[in-house]
Amino acid sequence: MVKKSPSRSGDISLKEGLEALVRTYRLQGKLNEVTVVSSWERVMGKAVALKTKEVYVNQGRLFVRLTSAPLKHELLMAKTRVAELINAEVGETVIKEVIFL
Repeated sequence: MVKKSPSRSGDISLKEGLEALVRTYRLQGKLNEVTVVSSWERVMGKAVALKTKEVYVNQGRLFVRLTSAPLKHELLMAKTRVAELINAEVGETVIKEVIFL
C-alpha cells in the first residue's frame, strides 16, 4: 500500500510557474513576437506564405519581405486588417504597424 503525501499548501501548477517565470524575466513581449512570426502562414494562408521570403518583428512593427510585387501591392491596401488579424491570433496588441518590403 502506497501512502499519498498530502498536497503542500505552497504548490503551484506548472502553468502558474511558467507564467511567473515569464513575468519575472519580462519575456512576454519576445514570446508574443515569436508567436506572430510562427503564426504568419496560419493567419495569412498558404498562398501568401509561399510568396513570403522573410517575416520578423522589431519594436512593435511587423516586417514582411515578399517575392511578389502584385501581392505586396494588394497587402499594402489591407495592412491595417493584417495587423488586426495577427493581433487577434496572439490575443493582444503586439503589432502596431505592418511594413512590406
